[in-house]
Amino acid sequence: MKNKYAKLVAEISANHCGSLNQAKKLIYCAKINNADAIKIQTYTADSMTIKSKKKYFKIKNGIWKNYYLWDLYKEAHTPYEWHEELFNYSKKIGIEIFSTPFDETAVELLEKLKCPRYKIASFEMTDLPLIKKVAQTKKPIIISTGMASLKEINEAYNTAKKYGANDITLLYCVSNYPSQPDDFNMNNIHILKEKFKCKIGFSDHSNDNRIALAAVAAGAEMIEKHIALENQKKGHDIKFSLKGNKIKQFKDDIVFVSKLFKQNIFLRNESESLSKIFRRSIFAVKNISKGEKFTSDNIRRIRPNSGLEPKYYFKILGKKSPQNLKKENPINKEILKKMKIRYEKV
Repeated sequence: MKNKYAKLVAEISANHCGSLNQAKKLIYCAKINNADAIKIQTYTADSMTIKSKKKYFKIKNGIWKNYYLWDLYKEAHTPYEWHEELFNYSKKIGIEIFSTPFDETAVELLEKLKCPRYKIASFEMTDLPLIKKVAQTKKPIIISTGMASLKEINEAYNTAKKYGANDITLLYCVSNYPSQPDDFNMNNIHILKEKFKCKIGFSDHSNDNRIALAAVAAGAEMIEKHIALENQKKGHDIKFSLKGNKIKQFKDDIVFVSKLFKQNIFLRNESESLSKIFRRSIFAVKNISKGEKFTSDNIRRIRPNSGLEPKYYFKILGKKSPQNLKKENPINKEILKKMKIRYEKV
């Protein structure tokens, strides 16, 4: 649709580094760099896992290697007591804020804060009871699909629909941190759009902005990206976060690519019509007397486009000219009428 562009959701996640003041700075950073919305995450270590040092709970690979789950979530969580202040601050500076709840108690907290929409994280996408709880709010729901098969996505989508969600966005996502270019298949966006007939977005954990732009070109209507402050060095998600004023450049690029896909019809811009003069048309290259036959010797298809289109060349070739024609002049459509040849309007 005209003037429609993919929306940019700036994800804070754990990059507040345990500081309420830094969380506010991140919200402000998103606002001044033209993000469309800010997203936080609503959980506690206890709502995510249990405090155990057994081998099952130790992360074995990736950027959080050797962390025990409870310890990681304890460090990374956004405290519940911050939420109201963050929602109020976002409202004050004029940027939408919403959250990813990770259990039912988080949904209840966010409902009290009038959270306008909800995001289901890729790792919670198979938690159908959580999706049910969120869907029952009747608010827009965004479901990230990292790691998921089409069957799992179908189950999550149908659960959301069944329990009241009417506005569903599925995010194509690769759950590697950071993701590499070879991890992606942007045709997944086309496949999801065709199968589910809903809005499709893209959650980007890569360090290559071209990947998100390819997602926009493939039809993504929302881009989710982790953000950090200018020159920020620390943060659990810092290795795949967009920093400071690079957020604005990213948003500008999203808008630029979105504008290249204006309408779902075959469309030519008016400005392009000026170049039609460089097409070929039929010219008299010699003086032609009335009654003289048109031949390849006295008419040619040449630039500029000031006369009949070349498709009429064979229709007049060999026929007698109904009038005198001067060389180096275009043969115009009026001659067709005199020759009783139908002119087809372009």
